[in-house]
Amino acid sequence: MLPSFSEHSLVLRGPYLEKMTDAEFFDFCQQHPELRIERTANHEIVLMSPTGSRSGKRNARLNLQLGKWWEQQPHLGEIFDSNTGFTLPDGSVLSPDASWVSAAKWNALTTEQQDKFAPVCPEFVVELKSATDSTKTLQAKMLDWLRNGAQLAWLLVPETETAYLYRPGQPEPEVVQGFDHELSGEAVLPGFRLRLAELR
Repeated sequence: MLPSFSEHSLVLRGPYLEKMTDAEFFDFCQQHPELRIERTANHEIVLMSPTGSRSGKRNARLNLQLGKWWEQQPHLGEIFDSNTGFTLPDGSVLSPDASWVSAAKWNALTTEQQDKFAPVCPEFVVELKSATDSTKTLQAKMLDWLRNGAQLAWLLVPETETAYLYRPGQPEPEVVQGFDHELSGEAVLPGFRLRLAELR
């Protein structure tokens, strides 16, 4: 295993990791609950420390707003927090800060699949930048979400109060400047509106 540092993450790569099965990766994550762990499409393992307190506060407020919307129409699908990993079509395992999967996709999974890193790409994902994250790295991650099937993906950058809205088929994200705005869930999450001011 050859480690390297990428921004504020530790990246592990090597022949053993390339051969690691999904089940072995899941077990590895269960053995290290203190870390946030993702896996790239090339089977590199990315280890991240827990977020800082301010990021945790923002993440809680983000998920609270999403949860309130879900309570009004739980039949549409399921919401997930930042501790949730998804196995995407390209083989990567990523954990967005907030996400939603339609009932049709979720109910098509077996209980065993739901209990592990479900092999499904959420239709809606949010990545909330923390002070130690790289905006450039997160922007590349948003494109990975779209390539794997996300229909609406938001990158929120609190320190500059900027929101990047990604949609399939659009060469560039829509940029919303200022957290006095609300973001619409559009046709993907009908009726959902995120009040950005609560994430300051």
